[in-house]
Amino acid sequence: MSIPLEDVSMLLKIHVTGKVVAVENFARYTEESRSDAIKMVSKLLGLCIEEAEEEVNISKGLTVRKCWLKSRWCPKAGSRNTNYPPVECTARAYLLYLLSCTLFADKSGSRVSIALLKLLEDLDDVGKYAWGAAALAYLYRHLGSATRVQVSQISGYLTLLEGWVYEHFKLGLATPNAKYMDYVQPRVCRWVQRHETVMNQDKVGSIR
Repeated sequence: MSIPLEDVSMLLKIHVTGKVVAVENFARYTEESRSDAIKMVSKLLGLCIEEAEEEVNISKGLTVRKCWLKSRWCPKAGSRNTNYPPVECTARAYLLYLLSCTLFADKSGSRVSIALLKLLEDLDDVGKYAWGAAALAYLYRHLGSATRVQVSQISGYLTLLEGWVYEHFKLGLATPNAKYMDYVQPRVCRWVQRHETVMNQDKVGSIR
């Protein structure tokens, strides 16, 4: 039994058909891809080349830090920083942060792939991508990696996996969300996300 695209659409209320989510230019790290990444960060986030290069160097890869995105675009109250990029750049920064925390979450929990930024270049096209299909493929890829003996962590949008399990397997573990509003919120919001890190033997036995 696997997660079908119809369930992804139903649970998350996002498109599962549309433009393919793929950016081949940033598949691997090279000096050329690093240079392209710096130029892209500068152009699409409205920053000078020096600031973009500094961040890419600190991240040590084709990534930027989530904490940098948050502090750069969401300064603390009372901050004197008034050097805000254009609204389009701010929108891209927000979407980049959002995608990295949800559909394309990775094991680092602290970095964001610059490849995602390429998909946000034309904001009018953002809603045309098959984000749901891409999120499912990303989740499957990392579920496969997580089955290896030497792997102790997992990546992907686990809220999707958790919601799908609650939808199809009546394990008695789901806590209903009393504030859920059907036809307004995605179906995955029907349940309160669990935060337990340790499951006792009784619960494990009941699931088995």
